[in-house]
Amino acid sequence: MRRALSDVPGASEPGPVPATVPVERPYSHAGPEAPGSPEALRLLEDRLVDYKATVRTVADDAVAGAIAESLAARGAARVVLPEGFPEHWRPEPSPGAVPGPAPRLLPDGDPPLTVTELDAVDGVVTTAVTAIAATGTLVLDGGPGQGRRALTLVPDHHLCVIRADQVVASVPEAMARLDPARPLTFISGPSATSDIELRRVEGVHGPRTLEVLLVTG
Repeated sequence: MRRALSDVPGASEPGPVPATVPVERPYSHAGPEAPGSPEALRLLEDRLVDYKATVRTVADDAVAGAIAESLAARGAARVVLPEGFPEHWRPEPSPGAVPGPAPRLLPDGDPPLTVTELDAVDGVVTTAVTAIAATGTLVLDGGPGQGRRALTLVPDHHLCVIRADQVVASVPEAMARLDPARPLTFISGPSATSDIELRRVEGVHGPRTLEVLLVTG
């Protein structure tokens, strides 16, 4: 406070500016489950399912087919795929799948899609930067494959693909992986809120449906 008020006449007391006092942080910085471990993945899935999200575990080479299968089951015709989404994960019909028109994959280009356009699409498919098993939380920071925040708040369906090695057990572990200067979005299940009478309403502040693909191998 003295340093901040040093140029305000009469606002600061005379004397030297005290040295910065180190802050002790004795709390646990890691959970009992190792990042990416089967235990951490099971805990994340348990928390997400408890929040009414849908979770599937797939191999890396099966992601494209799993996305296509999910979109086909919803009858999705127009889906946003952010810039930087891994090419080998782009949805392709899996062998033996029911034939039908593939969804149109919309880029969020320049100019970006408007809120009205986002509201008219059938969903968005993104990656994430990390996930917190203990709280069942996905974290997006606008990096490659994640897009801007509006992409995961306006469409009614969000399918998020996250690798096993991105899953950590605790909040401190996740925070250590994040850049606080980036636009961080924390997602714990589909959007849900309650009014004063405790009536649950879904889809007010984000998508009604959240699907998660946990990629192993």
